Amino acid sequence: MTAEDSRANFAYFSSEYSQALQALTALENQSSTLMLLGNIEELRTFIDQFIAMASRVKAEAVERDEPNFAEWFQELIERAEELISSAKT
Repeated sequence: MTAEDSRANFAYFSSEYSQALQALTALENQSSTLMLLGNIEELRTFIDQFIAMASRVKAEAVERDEPNFAEWFQELIERAEELISSAKT
């Protein structure tokens, strides 16, 4: 991998991580409201979509030998899974 490839990977995964973090934060901030309004299924759908997206990017990070990004996306996935667990109760 060239230095240019490394920079491109870093820029790509940094952007993806930033977007994923913002999306998860929004889900966390809105989850209580959605549950109170009876929109638990919508919340679950949003969380499932988030997990699918984050899992896809995590797999891509593993493929491109970016273990730190893979680990960080795994942490976001775990947070989303915790959120979905709370939505089931």
